[in-house]
Amino acid sequence: MFSMFKNLDPELIGIGSRDSELIELALSYGFKGLSLDLPSFAEQARTQGFAKASRLITSAKMKIGFCALPVRLGAEEKEYQRDLEQAVGLLEVAEQMQCTRLTATIEPGSDTRPYHENFELHRRRLADVAGRLQTRKMRLGLGFLAPIQCRADKAFQFVQSFHELLLLVGAVGSSNLGICLDTWHWHVGGGSIESLRSVSADKVVAVVLSDESDEASPKTARLETRKLPGEGGNIDNLAVLAALADLRYDGPVSPAADKSQFAGVARDKVVKMAGAALDQVWKAAGLSPSGKMAVAGGR
Repeated sequence: MFSMFKNLDPELIGIGSRDSELIELALSYGFKGLSLDLPSFAEQARTQGFAKASRLITSAKMKIGFCALPVRLGAEEKEYQRDLEQAVGLLEVAEQMQCTRLTATIEPGSDTRPYHENFELHRRRLADVAGRLQTRKMRLGLGFLAPIQCRADKAFQFVQSFHELLLLVGAVGSSNLGICLDTWHWHVGGGSIESLRSVSADKVVAVVLSDESDEASPKTARLETRKLPGEGGNIDNLAVLAALADLRYDGPVSPAADKSQFAGVARDKVVKMAGAALDQVWKAAGLSPSGKMAVAGGR
């Protein structure tokens, strides 16, 4: 039976992630999962021992929602190979923590490679990375950056819309490669509910919900205006959650907003705000606390 669950990713709301207080806050405000900073956690496991580093998460029975894969897919070859070598140890730690979902963001431009060359480079590298993850029964979800702000200084443009992201995933063709659906970038990049419904559930690795108060386009959108879900009114996160329920998506759903939205706000209040915002859209979409569709629409 499919089941979405509320996940806390500290980086997505601009807060630190290294101590036990965060786990307590996550539990207090309704989160069932937590995203790990792999390099930071692996260092704790190295210095303290894995049992001690993982003790609080294990005792709290928190799921590991997803982890960012620290591999720069568009880097020069030497840097890319170095990242791969360093990732081996990190993946071992992720495996020990039963983290089966990883995410990576495609850079929206390049100074050295035209679009078609960059596309082929990413196709090859993603096939390689997906193959390495497949042996560990891990999945990789790709995200993209929609605003021109993110690529303004690049000589050549690259993936910057939901349609292009799906084309890249399809060109790779790996069964364990899919998308990280970030509704802010999805919306700014021209995504639609129809295009989302065309994606099979096994291709949705992770979900991130945000909102926007303006009719943002790639030309006008600014990362600084990214708000918590339900706080802007221009991104239909309710329809997204309903579509995901219909698709039988089974995985983490994380709230996100630019850290400037929380200027001067204490960390515990930030987590509380994020949890309350996610709860509001969760209930409005007709989802039960366990992440299943509780009203008509989830068959």
